[in-house]
Amino acid sequence: MIDPLAEVVSLLQPSMRFSKLIVGGGPWRVRRSDPGDLFYCVVLEGECLSSPGAGEPIHLTAGDFLLAPSAQDIVASSHPPPPLDVENWPVAIGDGVFRLGAADAAPDVRMLIGHCHFESPDAALLVSLLPQRVHIRDQRRLAMLVKLVSEESRADRPARDMVLSRLLEVLMIEALRVTGETAASPGLVLGLADNRLANAIRAMHAEPTHAWTVAELARQAALSRSAFFERFKQTVGLAPMAYLLAWRMALAKRMLRNDQSRIADVAERVGYSSASTFSVAFTRHVGTPPTRYANDRKPLEAKSDQSSHDQGQ
Repeated sequence: MIDPLAEVVSLLQPSMRFSKLIVGGGPWRVRRSDPGDLFYCVVLEGECLSSPGAGEPIHLTAGDFLLAPSAQDIVASSHPPPPLDVENWPVAIGDGVFRLGAADAAPDVRMLIGHCHFESPDAALLVSLLPQRVHIRDQRRLAMLVKLVSEESRADRPARDMVLSRLLEVLMIEALRVTGETAASPGLVLGLADNRLANAIRAMHAEPTHAWTVAELARQAALSRSAFFERFKQTVGLAPMAYLLAWRMALAKRMLRNDQSRIADVAERVGYSSASTFSVAFTRHVGTPPTRYANDRKPLEAKSDQSSHDQGQ
């Protein structure tokens, strides 16, 4: 059975930037700006406040897990927070451990944090389908996964990057899977938690080549056309046809990057009757024609080989 959540996370291609253990003591506040990368934190002992991206700070206690798929700005502090003029920077104390707060203050919080980058050029689109923030309490499986990610990121083992990417995918899926039961922000996870909408979403992912209409998708969800449209838009955050277009374009981009397929073949595989119709839709959505997009993203070694061949002629 097609799993839309797994497909989206897999297409994101997460890779580890860094992972570290933070120990805090006394009053402290740390602030950093990120280029919209994924941020996660699990509190091992004690408590703190954290605010990745927009929104009020979240009070985290031991056993809490926090994930933000796209964190532009992150502010964290001791609980209760210090005066506004207090701001620290983590100080390395060895073996991947960093200290926050006064050096002579007794440690009162320990947490694992990590920052990941999405390799996919479609990251902004795909992340927009996910909740902005995920806060989960008392999930031992997540804590175990974060521990494995942290250990692997600091080790120098064979196939380290491959193992890390798979662990990160599992970590995200596990967090989002749990979140589906309680998520409040619109997105794919909330859509999949709605049994009726999930049928329509899975149908789109299973048959992206089908000429879906809102009426057909509504039948998949066993809802009237108008009820389905409003429920889908409110829950997922996109109109049904906008979601389908976004998913088709994400698939097309992957094919153009990785395959040697002709534009006509890609068009057919994502549900367009002709290469010209697909090219118009792709150009409007992506901002560049599919031929140019594919050429600009050919592997560097392929371009190098072609250049050497041309010079030899």
